[in-house]
Parts: sequence; C-alpha cells; structure tokens
Amino acid sequence: MTFSLNVRNLFNDAFSHALIDELRKRDSEEDILDFEEKFNSKNEKNLHIFICRFLKNRSISRGLASKWLITIIKNKESKIDALQKLNN
Repeated sequence: MTFSLNVRNLFNDAFSHALIDELRKRDSEEDILDFEEKFNSKNEKNLHIFICRFLKNRSISRGLASKWLITIIKNKESKIDALQKLNN
C-alpha cells in the first residue's frame, strides 16, 4: 500500500496502519523530524496528536511512542531555546 501524508480520517484502519508502518520505519532523529515536518504541513492535526491517540488506543507500543514524542519535544525545546537566546 502506498502511504499518503494526507490522512483525513484517523479511524480509517487502512490509513492508521499505514501511518503506524511509517512511524516504525523511521529510526534516526533526522528521519523522524523530516517526516513530522512533512506530515504536519499536509494535515490539519499535528503528528503528535496521532501518536498520542495511537498510544491511548494501544495501537503502538509505549517504546515507539516515547521515542517519537521525545524526539519531537526535544526539537521544539531546542527551537524555543534558540529563539530565547536571540531575544536576550
């Protein structure tokens, strides 16, 4: 199945499974952040919302969810820190 980054229906099993497969493929921080950027630019809801819903519904493991969420949060925090340093 070809995966489209434009996922409109979270509860559509085919798209949910395709997104989970994409999450599992990404290993490096660079791959994760690149995928997140592309995903967020083409969807109404950000990737972290989908990850949290998958975690809540037990569609993905805690390990996979934590890997992705930690990477995303660390990236956001580093961007905030960089902006704060520019303003000081």
